Amino acid sequence: MKIVMAIIKPFKLDEVRDALTALGVHGLTVTEVKGYGRQRGHTEVYRGAEYAVSFLPKVKIEVAVAADQVDKVVEAISTAAKTGQIGDGKIFVLDLEHAMRIRTGETDAAAL
Repeated sequence: MKIVMAIIKPFKLDEVRDALTALGVHGLTVTEVKGYGRQRGHTEVYRGAEYAVSFLPKVKIEVAVAADQVDKVVEAISTAAKTGQIGDGKIFVLDLEHAMRIRTGETDAAAL
């Protein structure tokens, strides 16, 4: 089992969710986060004053999947989240040692 974690632009969330649903992935966790990568933020003008926005709004998606689904999930996320511009985000894949569904007590792959 693996956890696929993706940091993407907020307006791409619906497209990514639809792509994952099409693969049969039915559970995911979404968190609103702030951060920056190579773009290092940007400057904005508000009421005539210029100020720097150091941390940009992003969305973090976490999905627990079976090991044989990882490549398909990563491909679906990268295709749906891509705009071709800087700041599209990153995808990380982590090992998941143990999972348990609280309601039924199912563990590992059955809990996903």
